[in-house]
Amino acid sequence: MDKAKIPYSLNSKKVADATKEWLHKRGVKIPEIAELVMLLQQKYYPDLTMEECIHNVEQVLTKREVQNAVLTGIQLDILAEQELLIPELQEMISNDEGLYGVDEILAFSIVNVYGSIGFTNYGYVDKLKPGILERLNDKSLGPVHTFLDDIVGAIAASASSRIAHRKQAERELEKGEESVNEAK
Repeated sequence: MDKAKIPYSLNSKKVADATKEWLHKRGVKIPEIAELVMLLQQKYYPDLTMEECIHNVEQVLTKREVQNAVLTGIQLDILAEQELLIPELQEMISNDEGLYGVDEILAFSIVNVYGSIGFTNYGYVDKLKPGILERLNDKSLGPVHTFLDDIVGAIAASASSRIAHRKQAERELEKGEESVNEAK
């Protein structure tokens, strides 16, 4: 008896839930990402709240491109921990080889959704490695986070960009000007 193959159908809620679950399993909390957002944006918006930062991180995590990058990067980190990669790749990812760069390319797929402000914010936190990024980048703690540290930085940078665009739209609306950006 031949069973007809069921066509592939992605369940968006499953992917979104898996993204949050795997971030949590890998020790990443949304408020820690929001702290990076606050660091990046508080100078420009002194009244910015942690609640706004958390909200914007959560909104970034609703994007499919972001979910794909998070799950892919975490899977590669796990495979590296389990030493299941081909030897040359294994060595590069396990040691977070500076010339490897594919971890940053995956992060760029996230910030690309949010424009040039996201790119500059990402570069800043990637170089500085504040807060959770310092912990994720600490090789002495055991887990491989070659991809995850860049992904978390990219999520924070994207949430920062999202805030900047929305705050600009709010200013335009307050002045009675038309705005092409959403202020919601």
